[in-house]
Amino acid sequence: MDLYTEGDPIADTKAPEGPIETRWDRRRFEAKLVNPANRRKMTVIVVGTGLAGGSAAATLAEQGYRVKSYCYQDSPRRAHSIAAQGGINAAKNYRNDGDSVHRLFYDTVKGGDFRSRESNVHRLAEVSVNIIDQCVAQGVPFAREYGGLLDTRSFGGAQVQRTFYARGQTGQQLLLGAYQALERQIGLGNVEMNARHEMLELIVVDGKARGIVVRDMVTGEITTEFADAVVLASGGYGNVFYLSTNAKGCNVTATWRAHRKGAYFANPCYTQIHPTCIPVSGDHQSKLTLMSESLRNDGRVWVPKAKGDTRSPKDIPEDERDYYLERIYPSFGNLVPRDIASRAAKNVCDEGRGVGPTGLGVYLDFADAINRLGRKAIEAKYGNLFEMYERITGEDPYEVPMRIYPAVHYTMGGLWVDYDLQSTIPGLFVVGEANFSDHGANRLGASALMQGLADGYFVLPNTIANYLAAGPFDKVDASHPAAVQARADVEDRIQRLLAVNGDRTVDSFHRELGQIMWEHCGMERSATGLRKAIDEIRALRDQFWQRVRVPGNGEGLNQSLEKAGRVADFFELAELMCIDALHREESCGGHFRAEHQTPDGEAERDDERFAYVAAWEFTATGEPSVLHKEDLKFEYVHPTQRSYK
Repeated sequence: MDLYTEGDPIADTKAPEGPIETRWDRRRFEAKLVNPANRRKMTVIVVGTGLAGGSAAATLAEQGYRVKSYCYQDSPRRAHSIAAQGGINAAKNYRNDGDSVHRLFYDTVKGGDFRSRESNVHRLAEVSVNIIDQCVAQGVPFAREYGGLLDTRSFGGAQVQRTFYARGQTGQQLLLGAYQALERQIGLGNVEMNARHEMLELIVVDGKARGIVVRDMVTGEITTEFADAVVLASGGYGNVFYLSTNAKGCNVTATWRAHRKGAYFANPCYTQIHPTCIPVSGDHQSKLTLMSESLRNDGRVWVPKAKGDTRSPKDIPEDERDYYLERIYPSFGNLVPRDIASRAAKNVCDEGRGVGPTGLGVYLDFADAINRLGRKAIEAKYGNLFEMYERITGEDPYEVPMRIYPAVHYTMGGLWVDYDLQSTIPGLFVVGEANFSDHGANRLGASALMQGLADGYFVLPNTIANYLAAGPFDKVDASHPAAVQARADVEDRIQRLLAVNGDRTVDSFHRELGQIMWEHCGMERSATGLRKAIDEIRALRDQFWQRVRVPGNGEGLNQSLEKAGRVADFFELAELMCIDALHREESCGGHFRAEHQTPDGEAERDDERFAYVAAWEFTATGEPSVLHKEDLKFEYVHPTQRSYK
């Protein structure tokens, strides 16, 4: 049976034409407005309270809309954004080192391997300048130089220092800034906060997103919630791999439920493997720990030159070490983009030169930096990261090099959105990592926080008004047939999961699915492996619905039930990821097809055939998915062979 069929092309009709420097200003002026009196009559649902969701809810409430906010954590400040470590990009050029809005735009398009939209990326670069001012005004404690100016450092994929940071806790500090803005609006009564609630379905009425079905994770109560528009800010889907740097709760259910209702899913195969992760230590692990990419500013990456060299790193002399990133990529050295660094680490380990008990690791060595700058300077920059590493591994990185290895981290794919961040379902807006719009095939370090806050504080509050200007819309309540059906679908699915009463745990299925995905749709993919993965995923999914055991019932707290619903969605997503990776007969960014590489092992794009966004339309399970292509046009950054040498 065919895996997919091709449908009509799709286009972003909201992006303005003309000079790229003025497109965002012109779109804001041309978009319709909602006057303040009418805003008070309108309700917006925001799902997720991370950087994108928290900032969006706070800003929309500040503008006067009534906001309902939902998260599955026990507090908005527990969102996974809090785990981000290294920094946030902005084209402030405080260093006077040649940075500019255009250079950030250029670096981001190039870093994404020419698979992102120019209009969106340029807007992101423009807005980045405002984000820092916003966060400083909120009291975010960015690092400062001796004279009091905000400090910056470098990140992969850039030759300038544009990354603002708060030691290794940047995500935490930025999230607390958004959280206090959100809490202010909660206190004023403008935001209704619903923690420990999970979205399980989207309600679509007359073709428009009008609400969601949620389950109270403490009581088990299922309710239907309504609004004039719905905003999804529910993060990425990296946990489809089971082992990833994501929090265990991160999942795809909110966006996948929307996909099943008609929202196209774009570029699902574009997942990011982060090069700087603590290696797997055993089968007992359920997640991985990220070490910030900022460490590559001062840490040097190396492996022994000889295969099978098991000596202590202190016993290996300089001339027997291979600082392979500095050797292969002299212009960028240890600060090459993440996809480049990850594949390079895999290559040296595949050669038999990996370090550590499993041989799947490389050294990240700070000895030179400590000798040059002194231990106190390194402690000031990275102290909490070094402490975290020592707690997890029992090794002191001030004395011996860290050991790192690539791991699944971020997803560039997500729901398709236009320039206004609206999905293919009118009234459904998607922000942050949940959408696909800004990073192409590979995200540069420190750009996730930038996109989340750009979408939430500055983009969505301007563009959602263009849709809401036609409202308020007709009132919808729980008796509406669409709402009744959506709720019934949720209840039926829960009962179906509980009724299987099999002999295998949810986690056992999730771990096996993750192994299939890592093996065949991870750092390197091939047509043979992807076809094998699709067959294995389908067989395992059938087993899941025959053998999964979900203890307890749907009334009250039941974490096994929560996980079962999420893993069921991961099965469907995993198949689409493999189909997307199989259809894309090229290598680009985080998508590396073994059949498509240059003689020296670099990614080999095919711009003539694949310079498009792959937007997938959901069809009934068992039916071929439908592919819609959005052609990408490059007027300002012309695609070239990406080189960091």
